[in-house]
Amino acid sequence: MSLPGAYNGQAYSLSGDKGRYVLPPAFRKAVKEHSGGSKTLCLAVHDRYDCLVGFGLSRIDELHAQLEKEEERAIRLGLTDFDPDARAQQLFGFEQVPFDDSGRFVMPDHLRDLGKVGDGLYFHGAGKFFFVWNPEELERMDDSFRGAKASCKTQMAKAIAKGGKK
Repeated sequence: MSLPGAYNGQAYSLSGDKGRYVLPPAFRKAVKEHSGGSKTLCLAVHDRYDCLVGFGLSRIDELHAQLEKEEERAIRLGLTDFDPDARAQQLFGFEQVPFDDSGRFVMPDHLRDLGKVGDGLYFHGAGKFFFVWNPEELERMDDSFRGAKASCKTQMAKAIAKGGKK
């Protein structure tokens, strides 16, 4: 079953003038739906991979519920090493980034560094969020990412060919 506004699909965006990127149309539509009509993209560093994740504002309620579940689980299992404050800063350390009607946004410098952002971004849907990869970092991932790697190469080639026609 597909959730309305779920993040799926793949796209590639070359960096534009003034270091701006473009949130691809399918992702832009879903982010706007998940942000109550607001053109606000939430971007965070992935907690395990050298990439970023993106989502809309509605995910904030889900993150609160996730933190509560994780804390309850830790208490139930007697896990003394669970730090709710550390986990909260991981979950809520995202940046709210505005985008215009064309999807253009400026990547915050700290996220550019932490996400190892380069001259282009590969977007890959993951249901409740989407990955935002530097293709070189994605290429370093293991074979569990082979589908994303193949899609990234295809999407990059299309974007570069399209960009060269202008």
